[in-house]
Amino acid sequence: MASLRYYLFFDHIKVHNANAISSPLTYGFPAISGFLGAIHALNRKIESDHPIYLDGVLIACHECDVQVYRPNNYTDYTFRLTRNPLAKNGDTRSIIEEGRVDLDVSLIVEVKIEGRRALFSKELQQQFVKQVEQKIYQQRIAGGYITEIASIELYSSSNAEDRDILIKALLPAFVLVEAQQELQEITAELQQKDPNATALDALVETAMLHHHPQEKDQWQTTSVKQGRGWLVPIPLGYQAISPLFDAGTVEHARSNQHPTQFVECIYGLGKWVFPLRLQNNLSQAFWRYKCSELQSNDADIYIINQD
Repeated sequence: MASLRYYLFFDHIKVHNANAISSPLTYGFPAISGFLGAIHALNRKIESDHPIYLDGVLIACHECDVQVYRPNNYTDYTFRLTRNPLAKNGDTRSIIEEGRVDLDVSLIVEVKIEGRRALFSKELQQQFVKQVEQKIYQQRIAGGYITEIASIELYSSSNAEDRDILIKALLPAFVLVEAQQELQEITAELQQKDPNATALDALVETAMLHHHPQEKDQWQTTSVKQGRGWLVPIPLGYQAISPLFDAGTVEHARSNQHPTQFVECIYGLGKWVFPLRLQNNLSQAFWRYKCSELQSNDADIYIINQD
């Protein structure tokens, strides 16, 4: 069994033109799967004499610049899209662009190792970090290009001083954590008014502001998020809504070499917290993905959480 030995710290990764549309209902910051997928792809490229696994990912955001435009305060935001070259006949090309965002994020990745000899010396650790730096510049994160990384360092997971250094290194930033308890509380509050209210209603409620008229020309604005911190609806994975079809049986599938299944998005509630809030529970801020075994039913799920 692989055991947690180190934390791999990516300090201030600057990503250009990442995907700002995280799901059919949410936008502004890339989906968590975009970061976990990038680390999974990086893990597959690592060359080592001993098995090394990159597992959980902590996501801290320093800056998030969504590429949007708003003519004035009374209009909706629209994405700033590029003007693509015209076709040979002068017509506009049928290219559908997605929203983009420029990011400055820091990631902490769990490094699990099989065997006691892997990365046991400073020289091997430096070689590992150098290899990771070379590999990650060759790929994308959440669909965006990596333009700069301040540094990549390896810290011991069992050393309390190293964990404190990591938390301070994240400043100033906000760390994305799961807010399952807050979602349950908001759902319960809505059900007191409407017994038919669901968790989806609670998610929609977190994106709403209620304006109540008071005295003449005065209004009071309320939100269920007041006193609960910086809450945001987030996509947490996918759930199957069809049987598992054999490879090559579904027309227009992305790949005819693998089985195909129709899915829908799973939503949850996230919360941006200051890193100092994690001093006693850093391990609970790592996102990990779980997959059920592929079966021909509608219970298959791919979910990301912090269990």
